[in-house]
Amino acid sequence: MSLGVYAVIAFIPIIVTIVLMIAFNWPAKRALPLAWAIALVIAIALWHMSVKSGIAYTLTGFLSAFETLVIIFGAILIMNTLSRSGAMSAINRMFTHITPDARLQAIIIGFIFGAFIEGAAGFGTPAALAAPLLISVGFPPLAAAIIALEFNSVPVCYGAVGTPTNTAFSTIAGSLTGYSDTNVYRMALTKYTAIHMAIGTFLILIVGVGILCKFFGKRKKFSDVVPVIPFIIYVSVLFDVIYLLIASFIGPELVSLVAAVITLFVVIFTTGKGFLVPKDVWTFDEKEKWDSTWLSTTKVEAPKTSNMPLVKAWIPYFIIAIVLVLTRVSQNVGMDWANSMRKFTVGTGSSNAILGLNWNWAILWSPGIVFIIVALITVAIHGMSGEAVAGAWKDTFKMVKGAAIALLFGVAMVNLFRYSNVTVLANDPASTEVIASSMLVVMAKALAAVFKVAYVVIAPFIGVLGAFMSGSNTVSNTLFSALQYQAAVEVGLPTVIIVALQNNGGAIGNMICVNNVVSATATTGTVGNEGRIIRTNILPCVLFSILVIVIACVEMFVLHVSDPVETGAIVNFMTML
Repeated sequence: MSLGVYAVIAFIPIIVTIVLMIAFNWPAKRALPLAWAIALVIAIALWHMSVKSGIAYTLTGFLSAFETLVIIFGAILIMNTLSRSGAMSAINRMFTHITPDARLQAIIIGFIFGAFIEGAAGFGTPAALAAPLLISVGFPPLAAAIIALEFNSVPVCYGAVGTPTNTAFSTIAGSLTGYSDTNVYRMALTKYTAIHMAIGTFLILIVGVGILCKFFGKRKKFSDVVPVIPFIIYVSVLFDVIYLLIASFIGPELVSLVAAVITLFVVIFTTGKGFLVPKDVWTFDEKEKWDSTWLSTTKVEAPKTSNMPLVKAWIPYFIIAIVLVLTRVSQNVGMDWANSMRKFTVGTGSSNAILGLNWNWAILWSPGIVFIIVALITVAIHGMSGEAVAGAWKDTFKMVKGAAIALLFGVAMVNLFRYSNVTVLANDPASTEVIASSMLVVMAKALAAVFKVAYVVIAPFIGVLGAFMSGSNTVSNTLFSALQYQAAVEVGLPTVIIVALQNNGGAIGNMICVNNVVSATATTGTVGNEGRIIRTNILPCVLFSILVIVIACVEMFVLHVSDPVETGAIVNFMTML
């Protein structure tokens, strides 16, 4: 068979996943186990992978996914703990009486507060928290859902303390050769991902507020966004400067979380002083004049109220930020104690205990462990009852359950794609047959042959597709980062830029992905409007994707950006900037 035929066969598990999830509305937790099974059969039957190797790489895939799941679990646990303790209610009070202008409220609550929630927990939580808060300050429920989804794009690459970006990196880390410390590449990926998204901040704020004005305003005019352009520029610059500095010097874990927290406090203070606030207040028409489709169709529970002091409510996130900043900065500048934490692992060591393979987890370096510890400390700080604590843990297990199955089988399937040629190469290292290349390499070669240098144009849309069908940038990166990396190698494009575009696309796709849309309609009571929301958000999704493509083309073909080169230091930051 030819390369093309092998490539088509290798793509079957991905095609099955797309068809089942889009055409038949299967959830990822059902579609991905089936896709994994198909990939295993193909790897054994056509790539002559041994059954032992197939099982071994599946098990190590499960264990690698477990590392990510601990981060997801910890991030959501701290959010649920704060919700149950009343801290989240205290945080919500910050937004009361800041400004009556709905355009500014959309930016402060929908974008900045949503970015904080995304950076802290990710996985659909911004829509679950920011959208109801927008309703509480007077937004039509449908408008709240649309805005919360559109603005949940820029921060997503660093959601749940950097999980999507770290996942993209870990998926391709095994392909990186020539680096004694691959953190050089990880930092470059973090930086270029941030550059693309930061430039898009202004665009998405303009488009989002414009759509709000056009579809929900009294005058139904997009031009009502013009008076708030100075405010949008101010917020974009403030947020982006912090966002880019953290991405360049600290790493992916705190990019969205810290940028949002600092921006939130500064913007709330300056807005309260009237800085760049438009003279003419823009609000919605009277509720009696709202279109019936804007309203909630189901009852939405009112948020729990609390009189907890604001500083006390924020203490858990302050602890998390301090710990992560201290450890990441110390490691990046080569401090021994931080490097020792990073290198301390639990697992199989070099025993080859997993049918000839190993798995080792840097447990002390996991942000998820930090979150879990802080969640336990919060119980004492906030004086929580046993019932509230049990409720937080129960809610967290329930929320993570679906993502767990998808990630376990998604990572296992990618492992099969990457290592399907292991038996062939072991038996015949000089083989020139197509199957001497893994399924992943064969797929990448086929894409490279079709698109060549123009591959840069489709890279972010592959990420969008992954998020659309799975509901998660993390899952999208799990499925496609290695493919994007290998395709870039085949075409001769900088892999760090192409993988960054995959990361960007997965984040941008969040505004139209079915899971997030369903979550947003559920929390706003607008069930039944899913199709309308997706149609509305397609335009900003496409515009944002085109923008990151243009930025990447400038980087590659004008600025001649290449993959990072290790300079001898852990990371030479000034060279990277």
